[in-house]
Amino acid sequence: MCTAQYYIVVEDDSLIQDLVDAALAEGGFENEIVASGEKAVALLQGAPTKYRALLTDINLKGQLTGWDVAKRARELNPEMPVIYMTGAAADEWPSHGVPNSILLNKPFAPAQVVTAVSQLINQAPPPKE
Repeated sequence: MCTAQYYIVVEDDSLIQDLVDAALAEGGFENEIVASGEKAVALLQGAPTKYRALLTDINLKGQLTGWDVAKRARELNPEMPVIYMTGAAADEWPSHGVPNSILLNKPFAPAQVVTAVSQLINQAPPPKE
């Protein structure tokens, strides 16, 4: 029997949270949405194998950026797919982004989120139980 695969979404804008959540849910993905990098890191550290992928905004409220969250996620799970969402930090992706990640520039269409997640999930090895 297959257990649910969760996708963690880190976004502090409620409109974008709703857009991403609806798009992923329609694509068959189960999501956990948090508004801060600190909360995301706490969830990832508490259950590193629960989450199949990370979608994160770059500029978040609090101390941690999306860059920080993705780096910590990859320390916990080196194969975790990472998708960055940003309206202003795209030019920093080559120097701050983790390898084999995708960047979506805001505004983006809901279908782009599903396509990006599917692309990275299909490239990643199966999750470890």
